[in-house]
Amino acid sequence: MSSTADLVSDAGPADPGVGVWLHGVTRDADPALLATTAGMDGAAVRAVRAAGLVAVVSAAPLSEYGEEALRRNLEDLAWLERAARTHHAVVAALSRAGAVVPARLATVHHDDARVAGQLAARQAELTTVLDRLAGRDEWGVKGYVVPGATPRIESVPGAASRTSESVPGAAAGTSESAGSGAPAGTSPPVGSGGGAGAAYLRRRRAQLTARDEGQRIAVDAACAVHGALAGQAVAARRHPPQDRRLSGAPTAMVLNGAYLVEQSSLADFHRLVDALADRHPEIRLELTGPWPPYSFAEERPAEPALTVREPA
Repeated sequence: MSSTADLVSDAGPADPGVGVWLHGVTRDADPALLATTAGMDGAAVRAVRAAGLVAVVSAAPLSEYGEEALRRNLEDLAWLERAARTHHAVVAALSRAGAVVPARLATVHHDDARVAGQLAARQAELTTVLDRLAGRDEWGVKGYVVPGATPRIESVPGAASRTSESVPGAAAGTSESAGSGAPAGTSPPVGSGGGAGAAYLRRRRAQLTARDEGQRIAVDAACAVHGALAGQAVAARRHPPQDRRLSGAPTAMVLNGAYLVEQSSLADFHRLVDALADRHPEIRLELTGPWPPYSFAEERPAEPALTVREPA
């Protein structure tokens, strides 16, 4: 199948200084939706049709979105945030209208013919993914440590589901005399442990032991929650926990899960999240969504976020 022969584009005359930013691929796109959705350059997005699929694209001046320019701009967090928000707004609009395969941020092609060529080359793969995403949405569930919380008896499965993951910053309450050999609420006898320095070391050791135990309990709970949600969802992904500086949460994140959920069973999924939050007070659960299916756009592991395609 010739990609250029099958190409139908809404574009005007080609401009060698302007690339084509790919937002996502669908089976069809409503012209009214495209006309009211702004792309990377502020103008309306448009469609490139080939191989029975539709790529939704926008103009990307290479002075700003070319390979060298992107390398510079990616160091500018304010610029990166604006670009990500604009890209996401387009993908979200398409997702609300139907199944969409989102493109990774900064997927830039030289021209419409290159976009059409990708549609033709990946037709079977893209069609399969669109079939899998139809009638389903991505939901996120994040779990944060609740310091000092006591797990319910039935939610602590012994050694099951334990992991060696470390969760920096998780802490649990501890008494000053914990680990000192003295009964709770009392202090070690004077002179029995080598003075103030030894007492400090005992207290510090007790604090570290309590923190490690808090980490273990929270990680166990996160594993149990993820397993239960994965059983309810069509597909599930467990992403690395976000740093507190990114999440904005006061305590460490131990679960950063994504779940592909049938729209028809969404109420059951929400009820399960509520039940798990009650069952595992040692972590605070946060449900977010619906999102475009970024986590489920392809079966193979995700590549780095930046994908720039320039002419040879």
